Amino acid sequence: MADFFFETVAGKEKPYVESLRQLLGQFMSPFTPGDSVGIKLHWGERGNKGYLPPDYAKEIAGWLTAQGVKPFVFDTTVLYSGGRRTAEDSLNTAANHGYTAEFLGCPVIIADGIEGRDVISIPAGYKHFETVQIGSVFEKAKGFVIFSHFKGHMVSLFGGSIKNISMGFASRAQKQLMHADYHPVLDRKKCTRCSICVNICPTKAATISEPDYPCYDLKKCIGCAQCIAMCPELALQIFWNSDMTVFQEKLIETAAAVWKKIQGKTIVINALLNITVECDCLPGKHLVIAPDYGFIGCYNPVEVDAESLKMTGQDIFEKVHPGIPWQRQFSYAREIGFMNPVNKEKI
Repeated sequence: MADFFFETVAGKEKPYVESLRQLLGQFMSPFTPGDSVGIKLHWGERGNKGYLPPDYAKEIAGWLTAQGVKPFVFDTTVLYSGGRRTAEDSLNTAANHGYTAEFLGCPVIIADGIEGRDVISIPAGYKHFETVQIGSVFEKAKGFVIFSHFKGHMVSLFGGSIKNISMGFASRAQKQLMHADYHPVLDRKKCTRCSICVNICPTKAATISEPDYPCYDLKKCIGCAQCIAMCPELALQIFWNSDMTVFQEKLIETAAAVWKKIQGKTIVINALLNITVECDCLPGKHLVIAPDYGFIGCYNPVEVDAESLKMTGQDIFEKVHPGIPWQRQFSYAREIGFMNPVNKEKI
């Protein structure tokens, strides 16, 4: 089997469904007729303008159905306020963005249940996590397609297959454990006391009283960073309670624990399209920082993210998210056997 498959979209009209179809045709499918196969993707936060259209998910679902397997599309609930905190809200957001069973030709589900409590623990055995808690989707599927929108991210530099598996499969409790190493710090010179951080905080950790500046109760703060990302004046910055590399390692450990369970029956695809500064988790229209390249596929999420980063260039992300020790994702993945150790090329 080839290491990577790539289909360019240069000069083609959006949505680039034909290019994705050509890419899927290059895979040696690991699925067996009758299997239930989950398509893990991100249908975008309420109000987000950068998410990928559902046409691609429909194409993947059709490709799977033609093999005699039973596809379904899924995601998990999130920590922060907005349109995906509860299963009901998330499914409504999905439908508003076109991700419906009627259009896709397969069910759309929330993998950790209506209240975010339909979860299981799986072994990890790493230095940060002995176990990780994830949505019970493992009990619903025999295989997976990890379909990821490759773009920027404020704490991991980029978001692709690693993050789609790690944060995407994780329960809300596991997400909080990964986010627990940072909290917001206010620059009063920039703050206009607009109260946006107060209004969006899911745990009421942010408060404000006239004529004071916002205050943040770090005992209530869950580190979701939504206030930092949404501050219109950039008055909030991340303060790390520990070495910044710890988050990168936790991200890798959670993804690696999941991967040990699903490798051999999973394919991964990154869409290098509409590459924005920020994640699809944030509402609004975000700056596009690169051209549309195409789709890249592989059988390992770390390898496909590394190849995607080489294709786009790391500098476009480092310019907008400086100081992030993102390289630790790849070096740590090699150390724990999540990435081919013979791949010595620096990323």
